[in-house]
Amino acid sequence: MDVVGSRFARRESRLRVRDFMAGLLAPLPTKNCWTIAEHAGDDGPGGMQDLIGRAVWDDAQVRADVRDFVAVKLGHPDGVLLIDETGDLKKGVHTVGVQRQYSGTAGKIENCQLAVHLSYASPAGHTLVDVALYLPKSWTEDPARRAEAGVPEAIGFATKPQLARRLIDTAVAGGLPCRWVAGDEVYGGDPHLAAALRGHDLGYVLAVACSHRVPTGLGIQRADQIAADLPTRAWQRISAGQGAKGHRYYDWAFVTLPLAADQHGGHHWLLIRRNRTGELAFYRCWSPHLVPLHHLVAVAGRRWSIEESFQATKTGLGLDQHQHRRWRAWHRWTTLVIAAHAF
Repeated sequence: MDVVGSRFARRESRLRVRDFMAGLLAPLPTKNCWTIAEHAGDDGPGGMQDLIGRAVWDDAQVRADVRDFVAVKLGHPDGVLLIDETGDLKKGVHTVGVQRQYSGTAGKIENCQLAVHLSYASPAGHTLVDVALYLPKSWTEDPARRAEAGVPEAIGFATKPQLARRLIDTAVAGGLPCRWVAGDEVYGGDPHLAAALRGHDLGYVLAVACSHRVPTGLGIQRADQIAADLPTRAWQRISAGQGAKGHRYYDWAFVTLPLAADQHGGHHWLLIRRNRTGELAFYRCWSPHLVPLHHLVAVAGRRWSIEESFQATKTGLGLDQHQHRRWRAWHRWTTLVIAAHAF
């Protein structure tokens, strides 16, 4: 409460959010306003529902406080910003942002919400710090549906990379110390996001598809074509960091891409990972300064920490257990889960 208490003007709201956070952190089998109210000793869920739906407070300001808290506790000059989306399965059509769409969580097309999350990782630890709900065109182009869910008029359609860029811009403007950004193919395939990161002087290791094309001295080539032509001596066995069963060793190679340079200067690479079965993964990389291969590998390995955060917040903090259909309530619930995870 020393971190976020000032965002709640009324004493009653400060007490409510204290009890709400305690409920999120408690080992309750289910996290919702009913179980959290019961844990707090309330007669019913009305007070917790009021905190989430009607009380006066700004979720964006609370997330800013959480970001500042993370900067103090985990901040490091080589910090890594991690971007990824996660899906929450839903029934019906009224929950804000819901539609049939591909969910990486489910591994198939399902009726779900999707949200882009920003996580921060450093040698001191990692945690989620910010979030943006993905609003499909079926929602942004339906005024009646928007009004029913309380979607602000200023909210228009934005792709997942565009949402990620906004989250990163906010983190950088807020002073979160970072040097790198990592993300999967959804983000690595967007050249506008990569250019924006170079504009921030942020290095990146972004996954791309095997069909991704890059400029070389032999012309424009696919990533998998470049990998096939690499000699044996180009590969090095390097750990991508500690996993549940010890170091995660893969074979790695990287190819410099001087023809990819633009007004931002710096150094471009195609990074390639090969596992024991021979399966390949590809990354577009950039840094304002020369860095060795093992440094790029370490950044690539950091990306998996956001998956650990998703697992922790969904299995222990109720990230996906909310029952709130409206825009403001969804953001408030998610913000308090992010705060609980950071604390």
